[in-house]
Amino acid sequence: MEHARRHTIAMGLVTALVGFASSFAVVLAGLRAAGATPDQAASGLAVLCIVQALGMLWLTWRHRTPLTLAWSTPGAALLASQGAVDGGWTAAIGAFMLVGVLIVATGLIRPLARLIGLIPPAIAQAMLAGILLPLCLAPFTALTGQPWLVGALIVVWLVMQRLAPRWATPLAFGLALVTMVVTTATDGGVPFAAPSLAWTTPSLTWGAMLGLAIPLYVVTMASQNVPGAAVLKAAGYEAPWKETMLVTGVGTIAGAGFGGHAVNLAAITAALPASPESHPDPRRRWIATATAGWAYLGIAAIAATLTALVEAAPAGLLEAVAGLALLGTFASSVSGSFADPSDRLPAAVTLLLAASGVAIAGIGSAFWALLIGLGLRRMLTIRPRSTPTASASGNVHSVTSQRQ
Repeated sequence: MEHARRHTIAMGLVTALVGFASSFAVVLAGLRAAGATPDQAASGLAVLCIVQALGMLWLTWRHRTPLTLAWSTPGAALLASQGAVDGGWTAAIGAFMLVGVLIVATGLIRPLARLIGLIPPAIAQAMLAGILLPLCLAPFTALTGQPWLVGALIVVWLVMQRLAPRWATPLAFGLALVTMVVTTATDGGVPFAAPSLAWTTPSLTWGAMLGLAIPLYVVTMASQNVPGAAVLKAAGYEAPWKETMLVTGVGTIAGAGFGGHAVNLAAITAALPASPESHPDPRRRWIATATAGWAYLGIAAIAATLTALVEAAPAGLLEAVAGLALLGTFASSVSGSFADPSDRLPAAVTLLLAASGVAIAGIGSAFWALLIGLGLRRMLTIRPRSTPTASASGNVHSVTSQRQ
């Protein structure tokens, strides 16, 4: 029994390590692209760790269920691909708070959750694939500036995809981290930084609301919360939907002023503590998620140092790690976008428009991609009804044919 408990705790530590290492580079890239200073980006990374940790500890204590939370990796990718919004960093903070309000509303207003479910999966996946495309190109475009360094990252990632796919991105990140430490050590020492949270007073513009808040809410719900609940259900657990949305929504609101963009149900890493490998008794697997929560509190303490290392890293290194981390999600999104032949054209337009980075009226491309993709799909798939005249004409033709 004691051996099983130790194994469960180890699984919780692995969950936190894999979840953090596989996507923290995406979060930093997204926050910096949205206009955050290095200190504000470090604060955002730290507060995301704290909020999701506290949420996991609360939910596991309440329900004794492995309800694993995470930051919105697709949401961070959206920030990185969209860049600064109208109104700058303060408007981005306002958009993050609005996302939290919408998530809370989703938990309280059932029709809002059903409305998200009405978005065709092909369009949602295509929008996500378009958001990810520029980031997934980064490892290959970075080869021109850092061929040996980025090439080594890609080789390690590919080899681990063959041997142990779950550890591919963490090990590539580990190699990048060693490179960062060596680089900074030769330039004057590793930049250790004390943990701190930086408050930003929010504002909100129409561009930030439509171009960032709405797409961020949609990708967080469609790519994280809904799949996360499905992963738990497949493992034999029922997520308390209302309470989970309230916890993650309130957490997002609380963390937004310090730079956190969104917290949600974990989708990929949720399978680790909920699996039989975590503990043979399903009633004891919540311990793994609770352990991951405590681990994230520890990780929050080194967020500032990691951010300082990334800032001192060779150009293109962070983007390369982030792109490798997102390649699997990109492949899955593209596959889902084009699975149904009837949705391929609107999905292709949605993907390309989201990837274009075009801003119209100060509103980013993700919003227009979703809007135009939905409109095009409706136009192409809904056929007009036959008019009475055409119907009668057809009947006359049919009778005439029979007589002939």
